[in-house]
Amino acid sequence: MINITMPNVDVSITKQINPQLSNIYGFTDFHLIPRDYGGIFMFYNDQDELLFVGKARKLRPRIKKHFEDTVSDIKLHRDEVTRIDVSLIESPVHREIYETYIINELKSKYNIDKVMFR
Repeated sequence: MINITMPNVDVSITKQINPQLSNIYGFTDFHLIPRDYGGIFMFYNDQDELLFVGKARKLRPRIKKHFEDTVSDIKLHRDEVTRIDVSLIESPVHREIYETYIINELKSKYNIDKVMFR
């Protein structure tokens, strides 16, 4: 049997209400997300419900794209996102495994690929 545990959260940022500083969609600490590292990102709402899980070779540009892209899986639900958690994982194979595990273990709301629990 394979035993998978949740990866550690390396960066967690929270959406600010009426931010005074420069921000990306209310996230004033967006700059804390590494630009050139790979990993897993998780979007949560204000009730700590997991909305979406994704993986990326370069985290910051990929996360930003979810808030700008017209074909993003969460384009209709962007306003729900109030927290972004990031785990740095360099191995593409490990990112794939963790993404699938988190989607199914925590039952993310808006992931439609890789779902085995519905």
